[in-house]
Amino acid sequence: MLSEDIRQFSGALLLIIAALLPIVNPVASAPVFLSMTHGADSRTREALAARIAINAGLLLFLSMVIGSFVLKIFDLSVPVVEVAGGAVLCRLGWELLHSDAPTQSNTTDPEAAAETRSFYPLTMPVTVDPGVIAVAIAIGANHGHALANPAIGYFAAVAAVCVIGLCVWLTYRYAERVALWLGHTRMMALLRLCAFIVLCIGVQIMWTGTRALLTEVWPAESHGHPANAPFRR
Repeated sequence: MLSEDIRQFSGALLLIIAALLPIVNPVASAPVFLSMTHGADSRTREALAARIAINAGLLLFLSMVIGSFVLKIFDLSVPVVEVAGGAVLCRLGWELLHSDAPTQSNTTDPEAAAETRSFYPLTMPVTVDPGVIAVAIAIGANHGHALANPAIGYFAAVAAVCVIGLCVWLTYRYAERVALWLGHTRMMALLRLCAFIVLCIGVQIMWTGTRALLTEVWPAESHGHPANAPFRR
């Protein structure tokens, strides 16, 4: 019995990490983190890295555990979340693409300005975007029923988000050293590339949600003739 529980725990843990970590992808978000904490010192960035890692872990865990329940309360669907979140991500990517020091706060204190962004936008949508949330909700809604003991799923979710949070913390914690090694010119080029990728991800998330909503409104089977049917005289 114990060996079976360990097997199920290991399988659930690996599934969650394999599904979420590649799309969280903290390495790709690190240049954005550095740009949006422009002017902050190393100690502030280290504290922010830990705070963002904790926020990201909590957001992922809550999305898996109660995400589908929250959507039902407000009568929302995952495609609607994708469209709205994709729009926010598109806006962020556009700002990053056209500014050397994007989304600077009105305050003159860089440390205070950076700390005000610890959850939005540094945790969401920079680190945990709407696509990640949608996947986390799907995992929580579908995979938990496959386990004989629900407690195993909760423990696996906690362990998985701890691993992902650790990866986020390590990546952001040492991002400044990598930036110094690359130099300003290469770092700005990398930032532009990451900004374009963020914009593309936002468009993709919006399109995925829009396509799902259009399919709900106009299902293929509701048409009078098949979409690919040849024209007849």
